[in-house]
Amino acid sequence: MIKEKLSFKCDRLLSHQQLACCDCYCGMPHQGNNVLIYNNKKTQQKPLLLTGHHGDVSAMTFGKRSSPVTLCSASSEYIIIWDIEECQKRTEEGKLAAGTVIGTLLGNVVYLSFCSNDELVAVCSGTTTYVLNSKRQAVIFTLNGHLGFLTCAEFCPWNTNILVSTSEDRTFKVWDLKTGAVFYQSFVLGESPLLSVLFLEEEEQLITGSTNGQVWCFSFDDDQKCHLVKKMDLQKMEKRYEMRQETLSKPQDGSEQLIANKVEISKPVFQMVSCGSFAEIQFGQEIDNSWFCVGSSNGLYVVEFATSELLTVLYFKDNPTLNMTMAGSWSICVGADKSMVVLVSSLFTPCVVLLELCLSNLRRTREEGGSGFYVFPSSPPLLESPLNAELKRKEPTHPKKKGGIKEKPLVFHSKVKSSGYNTTPRMTMFSAQTNAQKKTSPKKSIKHLGSLHSNYSEDSAAPNEPRISLNIANKQVSCLQYSGDGKKILCGLGDRSVLLYNSCLTGSPTAFIGHDKPVTSVSWSLCRQWWLSAAEDLSLRIWTKSSSEPAIILGDTMFSKPIRGAQFYYLDKFLVLTSGPSLYLYLYNVDLTRDDVKRYKQRSIIKLASCLTPSASDITALSAVNDFLSYIVLVSCSDRSIQALDMNKGAVGSMLPDAHTRAIHCITQNKGSTFTSQAPESYNLFLTSAVTDGVKLWDLRTMRCVRRYESHVNLSHACSSAISPCGRFIASGSEDKCAYLYDIRASTYLYKLQRHSDTVLSVAFNPATPELLTGTLDGKLRLFQSSTGSHLSHDTSGAVLCISNVTA
Repeated sequence: MIKEKLSFKCDRLLSHQQLACCDCYCGMPHQGNNVLIYNNKKTQQKPLLLTGHHGDVSAMTFGKRSSPVTLCSASSEYIIIWDIEECQKRTEEGKLAAGTVIGTLLGNVVYLSFCSNDELVAVCSGTTTYVLNSKRQAVIFTLNGHLGFLTCAEFCPWNTNILVSTSEDRTFKVWDLKTGAVFYQSFVLGESPLLSVLFLEEEEQLITGSTNGQVWCFSFDDDQKCHLVKKMDLQKMEKRYEMRQETLSKPQDGSEQLIANKVEISKPVFQMVSCGSFAEIQFGQEIDNSWFCVGSSNGLYVVEFATSELLTVLYFKDNPTLNMTMAGSWSICVGADKSMVVLVSSLFTPCVVLLELCLSNLRRTREEGGSGFYVFPSSPPLLESPLNAELKRKEPTHPKKKGGIKEKPLVFHSKVKSSGYNTTPRMTMFSAQTNAQKKTSPKKSIKHLGSLHSNYSEDSAAPNEPRISLNIANKQVSCLQYSGDGKKILCGLGDRSVLLYNSCLTGSPTAFIGHDKPVTSVSWSLCRQWWLSAAEDLSLRIWTKSSSEPAIILGDTMFSKPIRGAQFYYLDKFLVLTSGPSLYLYLYNVDLTRDDVKRYKQRSIIKLASCLTPSASDITALSAVNDFLSYIVLVSCSDRSIQALDMNKGAVGSMLPDAHTRAIHCITQNKGSTFTSQAPESYNLFLTSAVTDGVKLWDLRTMRCVRRYESHVNLSHACSSAISPCGRFIASGSEDKCAYLYDIRASTYLYKLQRHSDTVLSVAFNPATPELLTGTLDGKLRLFQSSTGSHLSHDTSGAVLCISNVTA
């Protein structure tokens, strides 16, 4: 994978010094004030010698354009521009290679960079950045403002009027080259100096790295303000990568001992380069321009930007033939022929090596056990499958009579009129009514059982406009869920109650009281005639519209630990819930009839169909699809793992260890809606949320993370997340009194829904119209709508005929 093309012994140590490398040439200082230029294709050819500096050459860089190839070199006396092809021609003619001086006496220069069209050059010297003209000797801008020595300065590729500089004061500044003023100044990003900057042109984001391996990613707004998108740590990423490799290779005891005794090495981010032009070839068309390389002291780290995970690491130690063990500086160039050319200087020895890497070999290692799972079933259930369980209903038995006359009713009517003994005596006699009006016959009165909805607008904007704010309780809103038709909302509260609202949040809610501790989860049935609630009191209740008393109560010391998740499953055939390390599958039958004499006797039936214990760790979150048939149930455990349970076999289908750095508190599948449709592959996506570790988007088919969302704040509370019915947006709660809306295809947020009164714990999308409902820690609801969303329709021309009741 790594090929050494050139090894050059220098006359002095070149660590921490900027070297130059492009697709065709590489350059390095020689004998202090000279520059050697090697041809990357013909390394055995005699190098080009450039002379002209009086002092030691301290920095150099090639231009961005492929023709003509220009080199800028710097010393304390001169800044010189060289035309490499012209200098080569003059040398072949026996003449002395000459360059153009564009700057003099600028001090100790540590970094140089060209703009995208090679017309401007940024020069870092001390605490000052000079912007020079590359054609003539002229200082266009002198930029001061950093409190420490500069380490790097790069031009924005999509806007040459923007320059970003980093410094040892641990901040970066965004400069406006039209005015020479500061657009944006970052906060102090850590305890170590910043070393490098990388621009991601397609995402319009910048990445900066420090000497201790910390990497920050910021997004650019229209006003050039920067917002932190994510933060990465090479040390932690490397540990997760090694754990994945250890799981795949299953090392023996000797290998495990070797990993345990491994010495940690600091990982300064010397240089970063984007490799997005090959992302489509390597990782599929769904992830484009989403990975980059980081040159550090012990090797090259290949990072997937969307997931903040390492794809692979190319260590120097794994290639004993290399004349390099620890790097002091990097110069990386991505070529047009699927190759990467790297010029590296040694940290401790006066040596420079030229390496060639083949990008086609940098492929993601996929987990073996995570392939082949789909949310849609591909075959009917097995004969011994728990999903084939049925609830046997006992028919009422009557004793047989051996003879005699059968009992018959004494009257021919179902109701008998009262004799009137218990009524109050009539005090007024009959009087004729002379002004009676004819009443309309009620026989044809129709009751519509549903309202008319238009289809969900798939091209609508994200619901970011606040419409309604409502204070419903003094305790937290633990959970929210819309009914399947989008007309009703269930709110599980910390005051042990469940409130049922209309979707417009108007009118008084219906309260359902019965739990002894805060409600943790609510779930609608597919038929929308009943729903369930689970609480910290180790009980589950199923409620109906016709009664304020629960139809089924599941509890009474049946569970030893709180129910962390409960919902209807398999088209309302089962109840699935988790308690402790076990997952329970129940058959049930809701009987709405009631005997007034024996009100205490529960006529509804519930029966355990299966119990599955995937691991010894407690289950912390649960997700299953009820809108269509699916064998897959997703659970997360306290050991930070995700497990896909195959309920058709009643066993664990796939397990992903260490999915987050903390235990997962929320799993959300992409369930879609009856009002919109998505591509079948989209239903294999699901979200997980964990404290301090953001939100991750996973693909069930490969059980790997495909994107990460970290702009929101989640440090202590269990903030939930949700996927919109159209599958284009992701909503997440946050502890900074905001809710965040993400584009599912990008890691940066679309909207930051502000002005909440407290931490946003719960979020839920309306399945019928582009609306988002949020619930806070202090018991308030806020409804957000889309400016282009479609709402309830009152046009009956295209409506489906509703079921009607005819009353007598």
